[in-house]
Amino acid sequence: MRPEDQLIERRREKLAKLREMGVEPYPYKFQVTHTSREVKEEFDSLSSARDPVSVAGRIMSVREHGKTCFSHIQDWEGRIQIYIRRDVVGDEAFSTFKLLDIGDIIGVRGTVFRTRTGEITVEVGSFQVLCKSLRPLPVVKEKVEGDRRIIYDPFTDKEQRYRQRYVDLIVNPDVREVFRRRTETIRALRNFLDERGFLEVETPVLQPVYGGASARPFVTHHNALDVDFYLRISNELYLKRLIVGGFEKVYEFSKDFRNEGMDRLHNPEFTLLEAYQAYADYHDIMDLTEDMLSHAAEEVLGTTRLVYQGKEVDLTPPWRRIRMLEALEEKVGVDPRELSDEALRELCLSQGLDVDGGMGRGKMMEKLFDEVVKPHLVQPTFVMDYPIETSPLAKRHRDDPGLVERFELFVSGMEIANAFSELNDPEDQMRRFQEQMRLREKGDEEAQVLDRDFIRALEYGMPPTGGLGIGVDRLVMLFTDMPSIRDVILFPHMRPER
Repeated sequence: MRPEDQLIERRREKLAKLREMGVEPYPYKFQVTHTSREVKEEFDSLSSARDPVSVAGRIMSVREHGKTCFSHIQDWEGRIQIYIRRDVVGDEAFSTFKLLDIGDIIGVRGTVFRTRTGEITVEVGSFQVLCKSLRPLPVVKEKVEGDRRIIYDPFTDKEQRYRQRYVDLIVNPDVREVFRRRTETIRALRNFLDERGFLEVETPVLQPVYGGASARPFVTHHNALDVDFYLRISNELYLKRLIVGGFEKVYEFSKDFRNEGMDRLHNPEFTLLEAYQAYADYHDIMDLTEDMLSHAAEEVLGTTRLVYQGKEVDLTPPWRRIRMLEALEEKVGVDPRELSDEALRELCLSQGLDVDGGMGRGKMMEKLFDEVVKPHLVQPTFVMDYPIETSPLAKRHRDDPGLVERFELFVSGMEIANAFSELNDPEDQMRRFQEQMRLREKGDEEAQVLDRDFIRALEYGMPPTGGLGIGVDRLVMLFTDMPSIRDVILFPHMRPER
């Protein structure tokens, strides 16, 4: 029998013993009056009045001293020490406590005091077993020095942490803080848009025609209708339908799904914030993005200055603005638009890029930019004016018809946002879709598909509009100094366990 199986078996034996003693190990309810944080914050009044408290949490440590025990229990706001004495709770209850293990959940009632070492503690008058855990937690050794917790052997197996996030959250409090900060970030973005008159809406996840981005979709089948549907790769085209319908400022936090490779910046399921504003262009959306993300940093971090993976980043506006092709020319020494198709392909190959014969010029320029420019964009930078071939939903540039009015925001080498002056000419949009379909015929599986209903919506008339997409997961990575998107998604996708 494996050591873990032996530990589980011993816990099952203790479970049976508790039931023999008449203890219900899985009761229905416990009345909590204070969290661990509230006990500490209200200690002076609670201790002077000798007011009893009821706290509940998971046992994280036990130190036995004959007829007394010290233990730490952990709730969602932290840890609190408890002190249990045999002569206070009685022989039977003390024997029950001795059957408990690290990982079990209990509720305790008692008064608070401060130990000789200065630690705020609940002296247990009574307790109740709330859940007997059958699997042992990873052993994490730690020492508390003042307000610091020093971890000696953290639970660091990345794959196990991602697969068993529930264990990760139990034994690594810092991970819980990452996801608190994620919630705070989304709240800050939502409040910013709400205060500026944007309306939060919901659009379909199952779509008969996927669109709004260049990506391969996940396909499913609807039995009652006997048709295939696609998990959305973007909600852009539905939100622009709402602009057609008369909503002038809309946004949505959407779960999007792209059937693509996985790396530190990509997960097949991710969270996107998209916002659209009528009578605005991409310059207005740049201003909006700059204001919104610097505001979110202030709300969540208390500052616009942060450190990401060892490099300082300053989100204080204004942010740098550069043109995409000029930045590329600066790195490679030539304007890529002046090169023939073959010369551009050779330039890409010289940089070690994989380019096939059917790849369009715009796609090659984009891959070249990602290789030679993007990694060096550490401070927030708006990269503007992209080749028309890679942006079929963006309006042609007013001064250069070979480009579109599009920007991407890069911070610490990551694309954080993508935005357009939205294309509202239905005939131009149809031509762009048709060109995308020709690219699909040449083998580009990520080229966009023709959405005839979206064309019909544009034919009713859409006002000039600025649109924005923000990768929420990557923004949270930035705000939490996490190196991988999996670190900020509670349950990232993994290969099946053997």
